[in-house]
Amino acid sequence: MSDPTEPCHDIAHLGHVEMFTPKLADSVHFFVNVLGLTESGREGDSVYLRGWDDYEFHTLKLTASHTSGMGHVAWRTMSQQALERRVKVLEAKGWGVGWTDGDLGHGPSYRARTPDGHPIELYYDTRWYEAPEALKPALKNQAMKYPARGCNARRIDHLNLLVLDVAETRVFFEQGLGMRLTEQIVLDDGTEAGAWMTATNKTYDIAFTKDNTGVAGRFHHLTYALDCREDILRAADVFLENGVFIETGPHKHAVQQTFFLYVWEPGGNRVEVANAGARLMLAPDWKPIRWTQAERSKGQAWGLKTVESFHTHGTPPVE
Repeated sequence: MSDPTEPCHDIAHLGHVEMFTPKLADSVHFFVNVLGLTESGREGDSVYLRGWDDYEFHTLKLTASHTSGMGHVAWRTMSQQALERRVKVLEAKGWGVGWTDGDLGHGPSYRARTPDGHPIELYYDTRWYEAPEALKPALKNQAMKYPARGCNARRIDHLNLLVLDVAETRVFFEQGLGMRLTEQIVLDDGTEAGAWMTATNKTYDIAFTKDNTGVAGRFHHLTYALDCREDILRAADVFLENGVFIETGPHKHAVQQTFFLYVWEPGGNRVEVANAGARLMLAPDWKPIRWTQAERSKGQAWGLKTVESFHTHGTPPVE
């Protein structure tokens, strides 16, 4: 068991997200031709996709389903030993589910569930992407050539979950995966309404906010990083030209200062494009930033009010 007083670095980074969609062909078209991802494989009812600077075989797995939502989120560990350490902790805490044989893009993985029921997978053995001849880059330190297609999404950045108990979920990621809390929202009555956590030197790899519908295990959004703010402004035009519903933005968040743009893909899932590497958290003794209810009621950084659907729309939808 790891020493709780020593910072944990067993999780290397966010690996991939499996997203359910009732409109697989339409969702694939959106992610490839509009967002700019590249297809790297197919197996069964799933299509595997990646950003042009993602080093792994895939960072998004689209799976045909009767509804929308998240199938699972996977994290790569720093080593096989780190994976085994995390498994022992998850099992001791009663959060473990068991081993899987792996997937098209990685080897054996260990599955757990958050207190809200979200499926989490940990793996180490992974498949590095090998670009076919037509997609080989001019520079050998790049995974594939720049696609020059749609929004040209560079890499997976983070995801946001909807949860019934933010505090319980925070403890799961702190103790189960060894992540650090960087920012949070605490209401006047002391209830934790949102948390942003990191496993890397990014300010956050995952966020989760309170789901007021009373339904557990829902998904809020997945984010892909673009190079700069100008690319996000261009993405707004790309979405407009392709008839994609723009929910809110472009604008700047107060929490984490992310420059954002949110849309809904054809399957109903929310997708964000954001500026890559906007802020880094280099301090080993970072003290979490706490936002009050009054501060959050002011809206986003430059005064844009948070749209109502941001608090109500999640997947799968609530009847």
